[in-house]
Amino acid sequence: MSGRQRATSGSPYEATFGFARAVREGNRIIVAGTGPVEPDGSTTPGGAAEQAERCCTTILAAIEQLGGSAADVVRTRMLLTDPADQDAVGAVHARFFGAARPAATMAGVAWLCRPEWKVEIEAEAVVGSDQA
Repeated sequence: MSGRQRATSGSPYEATFGFARAVREGNRIIVAGTGPVEPDGSTTPGGAAEQAERCCTTILAAIEQLGGSAADVVRTRMLLTDPADQDAVGAVHARFFGAARPAATMAGVAWLCRPEWKVEIEAEAVVGSDQA
């Protein structure tokens, strides 16, 4: 596959802020910071686990839209507004990406785009990376 491809998730921030949910160049897919945004643009209700579930679902859909899979994920970054949420978010991350065992970072931040957001997640994938 050659040339740059882009994926969208329908988040209102993509058009407003001028970015793509994910970009594929060659066999590499880079997924932008993904917050818990529902299809209607609202924030996913619930706690950090529910929000992380939405983030991971959106990330995986973008990766799949560009020809990859969860098995291709090689790097993730989880940004949390409350360190008490690390176990809940980590458990969701493990369900989505644990089999791939990507390099991962979890960090605390002072704020995210919306005050009710508890988590935002980024990912990178290399298509075919699960094959040695």
